[in-house]
Amino acid sequence: MEVNLSPELEAKLERKAAEEGRDTQSLVREAVERLVNHDEWFFRQVEKGSGAVEPTP
Repeated sequence: MEVNLSPELEAKLERKAAEEGRDTQSLVREAVERLVNHDEWFFRQVEKGSGAVEPTP
């Protein structure tokens, strides 16, 4: 997989990775994993909430 980033975002990513002593690839992988996991959690919570709502008569 290939992801194209703006030069500004790529520079920020490189700075962040350097600050953390990590490579950019592992930082991006972690960010994507967090995003996907959060979205899955959020949609499960919405489904739970929707099921708890009683319809109005």
